[in-house]
Amino acid sequence: MRRWLALLVAATTSLVLIALLVPMALLIRAVAENGAMSRATSTAEFVAVAVGTPDLELTLAQVSRPVTVFLPGGRTAGAQAPRSDAVRLAATGRSVTAEAHGGREVLVSAQSPEGTAVIRVFVPDSELMRGVPATWAALALLGIALVALGIVLADRLAQAVTRPVDGLARVSHRLAGGDLTARAEPGGPPEVRSVALALNHLAGRIDELLAAERESVADLSHRLRTPLTGLRLDAESLRDPEEAARVQARVDALERAVSAVITEARRRTAERDSCDAAAVVRERVRFWSVLAEDQGREVTVSLPDGPLTVAVGAGELAACVDALLGNVFAHTPEGAAMAVRLHPAPEGALLAVEDAGPGFEPELLERGTSGGGSTGLGLDIARRTAESSGGGLAVSRSAAGGARVELRFGAP
Repeated sequence: MRRWLALLVAATTSLVLIALLVPMALLIRAVAENGAMSRATSTAEFVAVAVGTPDLELTLAQVSRPVTVFLPGGRTAGAQAPRSDAVRLAATGRSVTAEAHGGREVLVSAQSPEGTAVIRVFVPDSELMRGVPATWAALALLGIALVALGIVLADRLAQAVTRPVDGLARVSHRLAGGDLTARAEPGGPPEVRSVALALNHLAGRIDELLAAERESVADLSHRLRTPLTGLRLDAESLRDPEEAARVQARVDALERAVSAVITEARRRTAERDSCDAAAVVRERVRFWSVLAEDQGREVTVSLPDGPLTVAVGAGELAACVDALLGNVFAHTPEGAAMAVRLHPAPEGALLAVEDAGPGFEPELLERGTSGGGSTGLGLDIARRTAESSGGGLAVSRSAAGGARVELRFGAP
């Protein structure tokens, strides 16, 4: 904006100066020419008084410029000059001014006892333009100085406008990044101050809505405690100890999931924890390997030897891996091979889960329409987890013809 304002002021100032200085320059040249012609006319009239008198030669000697007197009978006095058409016209008794080579000539007719004489005074171009180039140069320098001053003033004015706008942009980026404490400092023109106040009001409103949402989710815990307690009691009343333990474990897992959702909802910022992705993925693959062995699945695992830190909490990453591996077991036939690969990537890590199942169409991966009777929630969880760290999700076909889900996680 600063550059455009400077260009606008430069263009406007230049147009105004051109409209002002060009007529002034022409007027200065006209004044200089009129002054030179007036001096030449005065000289011609001074000599005309002596025409027809014995003092003509003395008068010509007193004049500081070349003067030619065309006398009747073809005689000439003073400086040599050709008898042009203008001279012949002036000999009829008319005083004229005509263009000549290298300047102008002023012709004044004077009566003498012998007839009409013509006094010619030559005015060179240097005299006609005396002082004009220097004046024009001064006007040009003045115009350049005024344009430069206008650009400087426009730049200062633009700074007063762009600085608050830049501050608004920084605050909006902080809000988009999850810093709900960011507020703009009203400043600049009234319109920019109004935008700053509106942005602050919007940020406060977002904070209020998120607080209300957190409270609503927190209230959900109280509503779920009663049915969870009932399920726990039902599990304890089962006669089969193994069945009771299995249901009890499922209830415990459900309670942990609810607690995790509530804890996440109560976070006041969008900041994420970090964890060692290699350790989390290794532990979750070990957990699912028991089921893979029962179903005769070949599991290929490729993990880095050292720690690989990502900007995702351990619980969230574990839930993400469980969602992807759970999809493989739920939507591929028993015995279908699978592979889990984790390796470093620029500014983060890359996790890929592949299978040798029937695969899926990438355009059907929207939530709720993933196909195969799936709700798509597993992929949605994985996508949101990756995006929360600054990464993303990509799907394609694996080398074995099945599905390949690739998650990119950002570094903390």
